[in-house]
Amino acid sequence: MSKKLTITSIKKSKGEKLLVMITAYDALFAKLVSENADIILVGDSLNMSFAGKSDTISATLEQMIYHTNAVCNGAPDSFVICDMPFGTYIDKESALKNAIEVFQKTSADSVKIEGGADKAEVVKYLCDNGIAVCGHIGLLPQSVRSEGGYKVKGKTNAEQLQLIEDAEAIEAAGAFCIVIEGVKAEVAAAVATAVKIPVIGIGAGANVDGQVLVFSDMLGLFEAFTPKFVKKYLDGASLVKDAIKEYADEVKTRAFPKEEHTY
Repeated sequence: MSKKLTITSIKKSKGEKLLVMITAYDALFAKLVSENADIILVGDSLNMSFAGKSDTISATLEQMIYHTNAVCNGAPDSFVICDMPFGTYIDKESALKNAIEVFQKTSADSVKIEGGADKAEVVKYLCDNGIAVCGHIGLLPQSVRSEGGYKVKGKTNAEQLQLIEDAEAIEAAGAFCIVIEGVKAEVAAAVATAVKIPVIGIGAGANVDGQVLVFSDMLGLFEAFTPKFVKKYLDGASLVKDAIKEYADEVKTRAFPKEEHTY
């Protein structure tokens, strides 16, 4: 990126340009994605991509701070959002305490929390105390156990009205943008139209204000499963496996190292 985005420039992008958000969890990939990503999200999805867990729920604040620091080191000129993990924002006081720790121990520009109108008070409290907040509505990965799985939202008129209410409440509370996940495309479009801040989709169709994908999904590195909304831009797992096999074969036949690799 030629110039780091700010809260102001992100909000002004509404209706002017589509935002590109990609996850990253370490300095290496943060540097690789920074050239083309407007925003880097240090998602608690690292719990699945990196830690091999079945969901995001057991991610800890310490983990998120560690990985956010790594991302900030790798992409110092990128706008970085840190996911607040499950259980760290159950009320406004604990949310502020934990968000302050993120801000003090990392160079993150914002935190992200899941929830709609029910979390508006928490969002407002954070914003009133100097913490920039990105909202997250629709399918909420941290609620997977209580909801009995990953369920697409916006299938009924009542759900559509609730999602619009959620977005408006989060906007009114002071959030500068909202991630909307796993929502019927026409409903996500209606949500984006209802608010003046950018709505960034994941599994929510094209008619929103930007898109976010998990880097290990889009690069084909994560093999456990592929959500319907993911497009694989690279067959990364196969490429990596082929390279490692070639290395192993060359070690076994003494083809590596050659003279040019030897002191």
